[in-house]
Amino acid sequence: MNKTTILLFACFWVLTAHGQQRERYEFRRNLPVYADSLLKDLTYPLAWGNSTITDFAEWKQVARQKVFECMLEAPPKIPEGEGLLTKTKLLAEEQRDGYRALKIDIPLSRYYDVPAYVLIPDGEGPFPAINLLHDHGAHLFIGKEKMIKPLACEDSIVICDADKWVKSLYDGQFVGDYLAQHGYVVLSTDAPMWGERGQEEGPLRDKYDMIAGNMMMYGIDLSAYMTYDDLSSTEFLASMPEVDKERIGCMGCSMGAYRAWMLAALSPHIKATAAICWMTTTDEQLSFKYKRTENGGFANCLPGLRRWLDYPHIASLACPNAMLFINGNQDKLFPVAGTEKAFHIMRDVWHSQGADEQLDTELWDMGHSCGLRAQERALQFFEKHLKEHYTLNIKQ
Repeated sequence: MNKTTILLFACFWVLTAHGQQRERYEFRRNLPVYADSLLKDLTYPLAWGNSTITDFAEWKQVARQKVFECMLEAPPKIPEGEGLLTKTKLLAEEQRDGYRALKIDIPLSRYYDVPAYVLIPDGEGPFPAINLLHDHGAHLFIGKEKMIKPLACEDSIVICDADKWVKSLYDGQFVGDYLAQHGYVVLSTDAPMWGERGQEEGPLRDKYDMIAGNMMMYGIDLSAYMTYDDLSSTEFLASMPEVDKERIGCMGCSMGAYRAWMLAALSPHIKATAAICWMTTTDEQLSFKYKRTENGGFANCLPGLRRWLDYPHIASLACPNAMLFINGNQDKLFPVAGTEKAFHIMRDVWHSQGADEQLDTELWDMGHSCGLRAQERALQFFEKHLKEHYTLNIKQ
């Protein structure tokens, strides 16, 4: 190899290692340089108050249909007559203090079965129920195990990893077990790409966007599949004999919160929702105002939807049902300005329907987490809306 060739290889290595840069460019910090112009053109014509539709029920129907259109093709369900319960497989079961823990496989689609944990309180039901939705955290090795303590049948590596994750984000308490101890049936499934629905090569975060792009080549959307699965798993929950289908809620932190209010907006089964640390507006999320720009990418990407509705507009499709939003004023993922704008938008919607008492929007002095205090607040919220109100209505 001559000196010229060696020099060329050395130059190529330096450019590759340090990144090749041109004086002229069109993208910066994961955004197009014309991001501000794009944001100005987002007028959200289908939002309540912007839309020409003045009947709230009609608006919800039209807006929901637009959300589903942007979610592209749904995963095909199992054939009619083959109920989810009858096709569900029990993989493991164990008794815990006051409730049973089950690991099951649910056929949420004709394409795949989805692994899940279910907790069922001891005693006579039917019980209120919570679809508990796990977070993102750029940690894909576990999913449902972030929310419910893994069963003894799991690998010790999974059990150890779940314990570490729960200590870091949930103050060491498994939210699902906490709710089950207070009389709730709890379901938690793996989202696509997490836990036992991950990659053969291992949980490689940098491959997530590439896989999502390949999914779009099939004419489907990975983020939408997550929401479609959450809808189907809620249908499964409603079909369980241990569950009172009139008293079903959902809850999540971070991406789990996004999943929760998306589910509440689209499912007729959800009556109460607790969303911890995921709410903002696009003008704050996708701008150059802050050091950090959005990097969730395809985890919450539905093609074309932002041309019609912003995040709080979609969440408002759950109105007048009960919703609790908690965000932290030290949360680096969601600037306070975006959270406050979103809260204001949603409060206006609930107020327009005379349902102010059904919406709680709270900004706490905390970072991006769902600690014991937030879990206690969520339980208090569910006790009020899935137990106390229900009991009062029965007496009336």
